[in-house]
Amino acid sequence: MPADAGQPAYRRIVLKLSGEALAGSQGYGIDPEVLQRIGSEVRDVVDLGVEIAIVIGGGNIFRGIAASAGGMDRATADYMGMLATVINALALQDALEKVGLQTRVLSAIEMRAVAEPYIRRRAMRHLEKKRVVIFAAGTGNPFFTTDTAGALRAVEIGADAIMKATKVDGIYSADPRRDAAAERLPRTTYLDVLTRRLEVMDTTAISLCMENRLPIVVFDLTKSGNIRRIVMGEPVGSIVSA
Repeated sequence: MPADAGQPAYRRIVLKLSGEALAGSQGYGIDPEVLQRIGSEVRDVVDLGVEIAIVIGGGNIFRGIAASAGGMDRATADYMGMLATVINALALQDALEKVGLQTRVLSAIEMRAVAEPYIRRRAMRHLEKKRVVIFAAGTGNPFFTTDTAGALRAVEIGADAIMKATKVDGIYSADPRRDAAAERLPRTTYLDVLTRRLEVMDTTAISLCMENRLPIVVFDLTKSGNIRRIVMGEPVGSIVSA
């Protein structure tokens, strides 16, 4: 979406963060330095007048799929993974409030002592009041990933795009860490992602974005300022669209 000079290209976005992103180089748990940097970058975007919601994963604390592969009941493992996302959401809320942002955590699983229950209209009202909304507990259902939760929430709140934070600078034809011949794809289509099995998001999330023509921007979170650059319309990362 092209932007006028000095004007954001997006009015409302959903930022999809993996739990692993919060772990930083330590690979597990929550790295306070990473939280601090994400908080500063989100504040820069909010200062532009852009409404931002965040969907957070829980893989730095507990991975339901891995536990299921180890013999645990899949539904039980997925619910445990959802609880891990709530821990991350609270940590992220604390980091955002430390940089002066108003935030609300909305959980798909009710736990009123720590978060508001997810209600679509309430989420949209928070965004209109320029609060950062953090969606926790995925969709509230087992067998669905937080990627799918991100796509679902983005469609529900009428976001202009979903921004998928990764550790690489976009979408590649293969894993660039394993294949030196992997080609970077600045733009691609939903169907191409599905047919070539490019590891952008799971198929349910991609299908949901395709049906609702929701652009997906895949970018490198480790490079400071990338979120702001994308919001301002700069060609950062890769875009999946129709």
